[in-house]
Amino acid sequence: MTAPAEVYVRLVLALGLHDEDYVDAYYGPPEWRAAVERERPSLETILARARDLAARLDGAAPPEGAGEVDWLRHVFLTRQLGALIARAEQLAGRRFTFDEESLALYDAVAPPQSEADLAGRVAELEAHVPGAGLLPERLQAYRARFYVPVERLEAAIDAALRESRARTLAHLTLPEGESFTWERVTDKPWSGYNWYRGAYASLIQINVDLPLHVGRLLDLACHEGYPGHHAYNALLEQHLVRERGWPEFSVYPLSSPQSLIAEGTANVAPDVAFPGGEKLSFLRDALFPLAGFDPAEVEPYERVLRLSGQLDRAGNEIARRYLDGAMSADTAVDWYVRYMLMERVRAEQRVRFVDRYRSYVVNYTLGEDLVRQHIERLGGDDAHPDRRWALFRELLTTPRVPSTLAGAAPSR
Repeated sequence: MTAPAEVYVRLVLALGLHDEDYVDAYYGPPEWRAAVERERPSLETILARARDLAARLDGAAPPEGAGEVDWLRHVFLTRQLGALIARAEQLAGRRFTFDEESLALYDAVAPPQSEADLAGRVAELEAHVPGAGLLPERLQAYRARFYVPVERLEAAIDAALRESRARTLAHLTLPEGESFTWERVTDKPWSGYNWYRGAYASLIQINVDLPLHVGRLLDLACHEGYPGHHAYNALLEQHLVRERGWPEFSVYPLSSPQSLIAEGTANVAPDVAFPGGEKLSFLRDALFPLAGFDPAEVEPYERVLRLSGQLDRAGNEIARRYLDGAMSADTAVDWYVRYMLMERVRAEQRVRFVDRYRSYVVNYTLGEDLVRQHIERLGGDDAHPDRRWALFRELLTTPRVPSTLAGAAPSR
């Protein structure tokens, strides 16, 4: 599989010349990238080579008796290559519906939701948000009470990263010398991003265009850092690239099934690192004091945070209708405000994200749901946190795509 895997890596790098967002990380041989940049193959050439490689992979399934990891690797390469072909076809002019695109690129389809479904989740939150008036304005005012002052932001983020790292190291053995740096950025369509550099190092960027409430800092620390993206990428590099010599994991194409595993594990990461009431305890004992907030307010705040997080599931339906042409950008903004209770400026930022990354949005909530269901089906729940860590580690160290998760429906 080494030769086909190298061809795949070169194809990813080549497609990255046609899509600036496509190659999220690469730390393989620099001469491979240099050769691709010298040749600069056309989309037609990339598609021809990718289809040829797909035919080779069809005839290169692991032999009878091969281990599970070898089968997972073959499925991983096959699905990743299929997504590359779909993305190249898309860049060449092929049009997909939202669901067709998410299945082709991310190996999964988000379930449809009616407007009544979205309204029902909002109604569940009504009784838990204090104040008078309409719920969106009340929730926005409530969240604003917990925006971290700019002068306290660095200390709070550092504390969240330190604690999430310490908790991760208590359960996972990370590569020696792994490290990260973080910095503030502005003018981005996302709130946080992990840029993996290879050699077990990451740059974490936190967007400070809009204020961040205190609980969001802990989610970002876990999602972008530990045990989320940074741990995931470092462990893949250690176990699959360096120890097994699998070159396909030295490159990370953003529009691929791997993204659903990456985002899904990163979204589950806060609950893995802070199980049960431990998140609430850390907020009360560490982050609330650092941010200058009254620890006595942490319980109602955490409850509102948890319930409002369920509103995020509306995002897939809004993006589906918007990208399929069933609603305008202005209507999409209105729905983000109405059904995700976003401030209008954040809703406008979200539409910009969807404009740029399209069906990538399914990777967050659908990814979280599929990863969580996979872990719980195999016995990793609140009552068995060590089992949950073991299953989580397996997802961070083996070649996985959504259709290889426990209970996954066959790809359509």
